[in-house]
Amino acid sequence: MDHVIRPVRPDEWRKVKELRLAALADPVAHLAFLDTYEKASVRPDSFWQERTLGGSMEGAGADRQFVAEGPDGEWAGTVVVLVEKAGADDVFGGRIAADQGHLVAVFVRPEHRGTGLTRRLFRAALDWAWSLEEPRLTRVRLFVHEDNARARAFYRKFGFMESGEAAPMPGDPSAKELEMVIVRPATDG
Repeated sequence: MDHVIRPVRPDEWRKVKELRLAALADPVAHLAFLDTYEKASVRPDSFWQERTLGGSMEGAGADRQFVAEGPDGEWAGTVVVLVEKAGADDVFGGRIAADQGHLVAVFVRPEHRGTGLTRRLFRAALDWAWSLEEPRLTRVRLFVHEDNARARAFYRKFGFMESGEAAPMPGDPSAKELEMVIVRPATDG
């Protein structure tokens, strides 16, 4: 199946919600997401509408959510790029040193894994991140649970490297979230 990779539109909040709930119901969701199905499933429609608007081309924020849409309209996967400004608070309690992107909410439905779809979603996310002029992002990062070997292997294969930074897993301080980064290519200005 040939999927189109594109940003979400504000009116697609129901599909954003459905895909997020599918991600949180995945057997490895506890390793991949800081959210739970139980919490997400009871959020009001207004939450999903705001979330979708914020990740769309029409949202006032600088974040972007990309989806892989099949010819039948089904969404097979997603990734979100958050723009983090230098000096802002880090999600794990530190400070952001330089303008950067942060990939979150990575999910591809099980039946589409291993097809190259995740690679295409990441390519779209990074192309968008590198295209920003203000702020000009110097790197893109993500965090991965130390026990999520499959995701770590994909991220390495795509070009992300472990930075050596780690943060305790919220809700389980004995586990770690490892930071992986990819630096802006030298040919990008």
